[in-house]
Amino acid sequence: MRRILIIDDEDDIREVAALSLEATAGWNITTASSGLEGIRTAATAEPKPDAILMDVMMPGMDGPTAFRQMQQTPGVAGIPVILLTAKVQGIDQRRFAGLGVAAVLFKPFDPLALAAQIAKVLGWTEVLAPQHSLLE
Repeated sequence: MRRILIIDDEDDIREVAALSLEATAGWNITTASSGLEGIRTAATAEPKPDAILMDVMMPGMDGPTAFRQMQQTPGVAGIPVILLTAKVQGIDQRRFAGLGVAAVLFKPFDPLALAAQIAKVLGWTEVLAPQHSLLE
């Protein structure tokens, strides 16, 4: 079972993303509400997350800053990071891609397609089988 860490300061986004990934892919989800909390969670988690889905715009420490710190953190540096952003301007996309993140996904996202998008960008080929309904 894949393990995903979702880092976002918005409760609603964390909850929708977590529920969608659990329901559509059966993945194990951990969440953090800030960049600093996310770094700590990723560093102390056992087993480590298979991937991190992180918001770009967060108070205190934004996603790109948290990503750069993760790259300096033993045990966390090798975890693929996917940024989640509402910024869709070309210059922003190039800046994010230049960071070395695995991918950039855009808000608003389709909860039913999120797991497939993550699996595709990370090259995960296992079949995504729904574990239970989002309506349960």
